[in-house]
Amino acid sequence: MTNISLQGRTALVTGASRGIGRGIALALAEAGADVAVNYSRDADAADETVAAITAMGRRAKAYQANVTDEAACAAMVAAIANDLGSLSILINNAGVASRGQAVADTDTGEVEKLLAIHAAGPHRLSRLALPQLRQHDRSDIIVISSVATLSHGPNGAPYNMAKGAGEALALTLAKEEVGHGVRVNIVAPSLTVSDMGSRLSRAITGQDDIHHLDAKFPFGRVSLPSDVAAAVLWLVSDANPYCSGQKLNIDGAGMASFR
Repeated sequence: MTNISLQGRTALVTGASRGIGRGIALALAEAGADVAVNYSRDADAADETVAAITAMGRRAKAYQANVTDEAACAAMVAAIANDLGSLSILINNAGVASRGQAVADTDTGEVEKLLAIHAAGPHRLSRLALPQLRQHDRSDIIVISSVATLSHGPNGAPYNMAKGAGEALALTLAKEEVGHGVRVNIVAPSLTVSDMGSRLSRAITGQDDIHHLDAKFPFGRVSLPSDVAAAVLWLVSDANPYCSGQKLNIDGAGMASFR
């Protein structure tokens, strides 16, 4: 990662207080970017991420905004430009899990909630950030999806639907923005060590420690936030001069499964 330079670039990572978002924010900062750390509720965790970034000598600031809130997101994007400089990287990472029920037992409100966070949220932030992203010779948008969209397994329709819609946004946006130098790509993790990953593991297996699954996964371990961050870092860097409108699955050769 250290061979990649993002010096002079400003990134916004949504849901960056913990888990995959935090891992991405730290990797971008390590490569030289200044980072806007978005969070919804946990201000203390966001401040910890900011402290870790500033300890690297990079600029960082926490911004509270739920990705479903138009006014809060607009204010955040405007504030970032004033505080850290014009955005050239947007990582749409914020997300929540579904309850794991069959369609017959799922309330429509859960579907609407997940679509609002995983699809409408990235649409909103991409739209709000584009005036800044278009100012640069090169900018990048990444949508964090999931390998769940490869199989559309049972008891996960709200999540599958929402992540699928987020991918459709990214693939459409890639075609619309190529003339403005904006690359748009998708990174799709498998089960990853994070709060959400631990909750999913516990719901499926009944065990609290996600690492009890390590032996069942490729390379002898469950995916880490740093694995996802490495893919994001390559996609937004000059190491990737031409790739846009693509999806990168972080799933150990398609073998990452614990069901």
